[in-house]
Amino acid sequence: MTGPVIFDPHTLPSDDNVTPYTFCVELKGSQWFLQKGKMIAYYGRIDFNGIGHGRFERLLRTSFHSPLHASDWVVAEGQGKMLLADRAFDVNSYDLDNGNLTIRSGNLLAYEPSLALKQSIVPGFLTLIGTGKFVAASNGPVVFMEPPIRVDPQALVGWADCPSPCHHYDHQYMTGVMGGIRSLTGIGGTSGEEHQFEFVGAGTVLLQSTELLMAEQATGAVPSQAGVPGGHGGGAGQHGAAPRLPGQLGDLQRRFGL
Repeated sequence: MTGPVIFDPHTLPSDDNVTPYTFCVELKGSQWFLQKGKMIAYYGRIDFNGIGHGRFERLLRTSFHSPLHASDWVVAEGQGKMLLADRAFDVNSYDLDNGNLTIRSGNLLAYEPSLALKQSIVPGFLTLIGTGKFVAASNGPVVFMEPPIRVDPQALVGWADCPSPCHHYDHQYMTGVMGGIRSLTGIGGTSGEEHQFEFVGAGTVLLQSTELLMAEQATGAVPSQAGVPGGHGGGAGQHGAAPRLPGQLGDLQRRFGL
């Protein structure tokens, strides 16, 4: 019987998947923004400082513009390798080249400061702009779709180079005599598919292969469990070549787990 693969600082990959559920980021005197609770182990000398730490003021001016999420993120700095994971979700890295991608806040694990993070006008989502690498998670492999398309909100991971989505509702359900009865009494049942996000125009929509969202920490809240720094959810794909997306995000690439 073959035993498990045992890694050390020399055999861990650099900026690549260790398994489909674990990603290794190598710091060489550099910095990464990291969502709290997503680092599971590290080798070397790495410091973790909260957003708002005085000496990172210049870094924050250029790379972090989301006050609602500031308490959920830290800056990792130093020399070494750190392992990222999120509740056994699939985890992948992506390369953004002069692009614009909006992603569910819980799915974004970490990103390089060469990217600027901004708060999306869609609640619960964040936007990355510029050139650099980020690490994201999804509940199952990610599927890349072209608009126009209507998407179940729970399956939506994010979108690139698209206008923000509109809400779409099943008006046959919402209107009429039966719709009024349902709204007043709750009798009549629902299909579970009454509400979608509608995307139009050019771009790419990223979907996870399930409608199940794991429970997420409220923005800025501190978990009740001792020793567990809080955070959100997230993960992505399979081993293979990284697809290229159209539009301004033409060089966004996925790296899949080993």
